Amino acid sequence: MSHKLSRVLLGLFMVLLASTAQAEQSQPFDVWLKGFRAEAARAGVNDALLDRALGSVTPIPRVLELDKRQPEFMLTLWRYMEIYVPDSRVAKGKEMLKKHAALLAEIEKDYGVPPRFLVAFWGVETDFGRNFGAFHMLSSVATLAHDARRADFFKTQFLSAIKLVARGDVPIDVKSSWAGAMGNMQFIPTTFEAYAVDRDGDGRRDLWNSLPDAFASASNYLKRVGWNPDYTWGREVALPKEFDWSSAGLQEKKSLTEWQKLGVRKIGGADLSTKDIQASLLLPAGAAGPAFLVYSNYRTIMRWNASQLYAIAVGHLADRFIGLPPLSVKKPANAQMLRYADISEMQRLLTQLGFNTGGIDGRAGPMTRGAIRGFQKTNRLAADAHPTFGLLERLRTAAGK
Repeated sequence: MSHKLSRVLLGLFMVLLASTAQAEQSQPFDVWLKGFRAEAARAGVNDALLDRALGSVTPIPRVLELDKRQPEFMLTLWRYMEIYVPDSRVAKGKEMLKKHAALLAEIEKDYGVPPRFLVAFWGVETDFGRNFGAFHMLSSVATLAHDARRADFFKTQFLSAIKLVARGDVPIDVKSSWAGAMGNMQFIPTTFEAYAVDRDGDGRRDLWNSLPDAFASASNYLKRVGWNPDYTWGREVALPKEFDWSSAGLQEKKSLTEWQKLGVRKIGGADLSTKDIQASLLLPAGAAGPAFLVYSNYRTIMRWNASQLYAIAVGHLADRFIGLPPLSVKKPANAQMLRYADISEMQRLLTQLGFNTGGIDGRAGPMTRGAIRGFQKTNRLAADAHPTFGLLERLRTAAGK
């Protein structure tokens, strides 16, 4: 078969998938649910279980509202830290490390994930088990599976959730986040199915009431997606006055020796480690904010949640548990959160000026940040690729607005 014909057939197949998803979404929810029941039966789920599980499922309009709602603001590093790494959480996490020290030490021996990181994930995800979510999990995932936009992904989640109920890991009436994340560590169904562990040996992988199961499951996941027990996640660093800001970003990796030669130092001025570690430099608040060298474990944290700010929050919270200091750079008095409308305007102006943002979606993704850096270099600004109100004003001026 020729490559051209293969591409044509692939295109037709994708169109068919899209039209199938749209057709399913146009069905009334109860009709769609009957069709799903037939698929679940073919996958081996017995009728009695399907009667019980699907009988409790109803669509939740609020779930679709939350899924479709575009946040008004883009959180700054400072606001993110205020939310996820408050002093109260640091203090509570230290208490939890002491309270569960023996259990956490045993799990570290088996999986290689230090206790402080497990407790940091626990704190960021559910505030140490205080907030598991308020939505009926099966109904939430079914609602999203019925919606055409991400039907395939959530149909897979829904089938996985039914299987978890069938094997007794998950109660039919269990509560979750609006997107179906569950338990102390907020596992989505497929992650639960693939990585959860019955550490306490009671025959059920209980991520709500069994901390042995919850901690071991989180450790198992982190180990299997790449956690390296030999290193930490990264560290805040000091940069020289004359620094090439364009070397910042996850796409750029250098050895610690190379960063040392470029003038990067530990906070306080000490030399970087001489260990053979590859690291990337991040500037989550731009050139005026703190700088971080991040290692492979930072990228592993991003396998859990693909947000750079989330990964910094988990790493920094884990550091605070062992007495490391707060960020060296204080929140500026004029720190403001950009709205998605502001980012969209930036993208329109950058496009008008000849810089490719990859489209206008109100999100400062890699292509938009690359376009920002291009504009900054052209105009002899600090090329930190960071969107600010000051940058927006420069763009307006450059575009004649």
